[in-house]
Amino acid sequence: MSKLTLPSPDVMYRALLDHDPTFEGIFYVGVATTGIFCRPTCRVRTPMRKNVEFFPSASAALHAGFRPCRRCRPLERGGTAPAVVERLLAEVESEPTGRLRDADLERRGIDPSTARRAFKRYCGMTFQAYHRARRMGLALAGVRQGKSMLDLQLDQGFESGSGFRTAFNRLLGTAPSRAHGVDCLYARWIETPLGPMLALADDGGLALLEFVDRRGLERELETLQRKLKRAILPGPHRYLDQIEAELEAYFAGRSLAFETPIAVGGSPFQNAVWKALLTIPAGTTRSYADIATVVGKPAAVRAVGRANGDNPLCLIVPCHRVIGADGTLTGYGGGLWRKQWLLDHERAHAGLRGQLPLGVEREPRAAPARVRVG
Repeated sequence: MSKLTLPSPDVMYRALLDHDPTFEGIFYVGVATTGIFCRPTCRVRTPMRKNVEFFPSASAALHAGFRPCRRCRPLERGGTAPAVVERLLAEVESEPTGRLRDADLERRGIDPSTARRAFKRYCGMTFQAYHRARRMGLALAGVRQGKSMLDLQLDQGFESGSGFRTAFNRLLGTAPSRAHGVDCLYARWIETPLGPMLALADDGGLALLEFVDRRGLERELETLQRKLKRAILPGPHRYLDQIEAELEAYFAGRSLAFETPIAVGGSPFQNAVWKALLTIPAGTTRSYADIATVVGKPAAVRAVGRANGDNPLCLIVPCHRVIGADGTLTGYGGGLWRKQWLLDHERAHAGLRGQLPLGVEREPRAAPARVRVG
């Protein structure tokens, strides 16, 4: 089954009621009342339908703020977990908002390379990827629910005040006691057919739009906070309303245009690359060399690739429309599977209907008038 699709919620809930083993690996279920996610065959008491949410992968459940069930062990691939894996999982849950670097593992008597191999073999992801997903899941949970961090502490039951303060400070850039009246970016969790996205905006425009499971999102948020000296808080904003409506229209195929004002500040070279990306018509592509030529730096193909990867506005600044010179798909922070889906989707809804192969362009359209970079 494609990772882009899941069975209907009714089918998945019936499978959960029946503990149907044929759905193992097809979906995972998160339980809102416990904050735990399970396999479909888990033998714990079946939750009420209104309290469950379904995910295509364990990583998606982690990024939504759920932690793995200790009974059905949804991360594990069978057999008995090695002692080092059990210990690492326990270390994370003792302080999920913290960080465990190689030096920290060594101080605990754990060989980092052995830990990485064992965790990856048994859980299907590296230990650092798992810890990052747990940390991001907790940080994004408040955004997803539209709650204050204080409400999140009470609802999620942080085990200690220090743990709460650490999570709060990492997300907002200030201590809870100093957060009143903080100048901030407003955040919203937006569901899409390709997975949830995080949007940040203020009166200047949209500052960030990314898939929440994008590798490096945590670092991107920290860089944004440090650069803008702004806190990030869940809350309503007209530009968040606008981009949510435009995303719904985009994925429905009704409109591939985005007119939400944007406010991103890169280097002069990054801004030039991002402006060039805005001129690529939906349903078509350009190569990195094409973009390098447009910005007047024909030899700077690799630099264009880096600027492409640094783009903070997924879909709006269409970095997914840039491919290799030989027509092959190349790196995309949201995953190549998403890049392929987006290109196929745009070709199907841009009036081309498969008439032109990727890379063959019609006359470029100008970027929407309300979109600006720099």
